[in-house]
Amino acid sequence: MAKQGNKYYLFSTGPGITFYSSSDMLHWKPEGRVFPGQPAWAKGAAPTFDDHIWAPDIQYHDGRYLLYYSVSGFGKNTSGIGVTSNATLDPRSPDYRWQDQGMVLQSVPGRDLWNAIDANVVEDERGTGWMSFGSFWSGIKLVKLDPTWTKLAEPQEWHTVARRERPAFTPDEQAGPAEIEGPFIFKKNGWYYLFVSWGKCCQGPNSTYHVVVGRSRAATGPYLDRLGKDMAQGGGSLVIQGDRDWKALGHNSAYTFDGKDWLVLHAYETADKYKQKLKVLEMKWDAQGWPTVEQKDLSRYQSVQLP
Repeated sequence: MAKQGNKYYLFSTGPGITFYSSSDMLHWKPEGRVFPGQPAWAKGAAPTFDDHIWAPDIQYHDGRYLLYYSVSGFGKNTSGIGVTSNATLDPRSPDYRWQDQGMVLQSVPGRDLWNAIDANVVEDERGTGWMSFGSFWSGIKLVKLDPTWTKLAEPQEWHTVARRERPAFTPDEQAGPAEIEGPFIFKKNGWYYLFVSWGKCCQGPNSTYHVVVGRSRAATGPYLDRLGKDMAQGGGSLVIQGDRDWKALGHNSAYTFDGKDWLVLHAYETADKYKQKLKVLEMKWDAQGWPTVEQKDLSRYQSVQLP
């Protein structure tokens, strides 16, 4: 999600990346697709790519909007992260035009024990962009970007910031049981908070998605949970999970809009035949500076079935 002027814009997984606009984060208007077809490089990186573009992340940098996205084959690390740019998010503006900048990085089976999907970019205190990404395999990676934020920095700099246990003899081509993905880094009061989703996404009543967090004084980590455990060693403190009415809350983003902090994620509503819906939850902070969202009755919060 991003806000430009008095409008919010939401980007979501779908053919060509579907996007919406809203004046209140509750009533959303479809605005079409970012890509009229598929990125030119997609099939080369992911031969089984089916035009379903995953996990967009919208950023504003150096006078333009950058939209990161993922192409992949489900359950495989034949994947790539690309980025496209625009001067404005308003499709009615004469300056509105997405210009694809191509692939930022790629994961290759047999070469990489990580998966190039689920990108998010954070700016550190020196103005440097860092892209977190990853799903299953050896966890969440962080890589330094060049000043344009469209390419990797040279020389390259990589970090592993979060992971879960992966049995030693799991074949490299398999995702394995290390259920972690969807990183998002949010800056607040001198801390960097790394949110990730644990569990299984997108399996209706069998989904187990939930959000955990750790924090660091540096963008590169280490990110420690409430008990001081490093997320790169399996640490993570619970932020939110489902209840009997809402299942599989996960793959969140986090923003400050008009002085309030918000957690944005998706979930299944059990009473509506497990339809996937958007949830926008106000995020507050406890006395120790950890993010909190009310879990007693998730139905009280904003939830939207997108058009």
